[in-house]
Amino acid sequence: MRKFTATTTAALLAGVGTAALATPALADGHESTVSVLHAVPGLTVDVYVNGEETVPDFEPGTLTDPLMLAEGSYDIEVYADGDDPESAEPAISAEGLAVPAGANLTLAAHLAEDGTPMLSAFVNDTSMLEAGQARLTVRHAAAAPAVDVRAGGSPVIEGLTNPNEEVLDLEAAMVSADVVLAGTEDVAIGPADLDLAEGTNTIVYAWGSAEDGTLDLAVQTIEGLHGDPGGVPSGQGGLSSSTGALTVLLMAGAAGAVLAGSRLVRREVA
Repeated sequence: MRKFTATTTAALLAGVGTAALATPALADGHESTVSVLHAVPGLTVDVYVNGEETVPDFEPGTLTDPLMLAEGSYDIEVYADGDDPESAEPAISAEGLAVPAGANLTLAAHLAEDGTPMLSAFVNDTSMLEAGQARLTVRHAAAAPAVDVRAGGSPVIEGLTNPNEEVLDLEAAMVSADVVLAGTEDVAIGPADLDLAEGTNTIVYAWGSAEDGTLDLAVQTIEGLHGDPGGVPSGQGGLSSSTGALTVLLMAGAAGAVLAGSRLVRREVA
């Protein structure tokens, strides 16, 4: 588990039984890369996959290192830390979440716009970038109304709502970004400096609650998108088909889960 930057994959894998999790070194075309983000403020939880405790003591604002999940169907249950699954009700659950082969996903536990805890499965764009380019993905996962995202004070994303995302391909650079309420100058989060390095997808999550004053940013970075036709993102399986992954997930019939990012919008930014 990590606070956005640390790496403790071995700890995450401890206790995994029949959930078919493996280290990235065992990745093949039948597996997907799955990261898990905890974006529900004020609640430490234990995450169970197919009945096995997979991510214990998961604290708000933390993101797991990538895990490899074999293609298949998974039941996800999130309990308050220390609760006994035999007697307690899960805080959030999703049954029959279908993980396709060859995808790169982030499963996020976060708040809906009205403050209700929910799960969203985001498909991460790992398609190759042109030389000198970087990718910025912004996801709205907060109990907050629509927002605009500004870079250097100018809006680059407008009217983004929970639980949606927008994807930009732009020149690699250091960017000072902030989040404002849509159509206003009222800063909700930031500013924060984002290092958009060449050949990376920097994924920024706005999470927390505006009403409770817990809004914050979480950042996930996927490297290795330099456009080498024979290459794949470092340590991860490439996303062979975003459309295919989305279709499979939509067919899962997951209860309590929401597929986000079904509309990927990419714009070139000068």
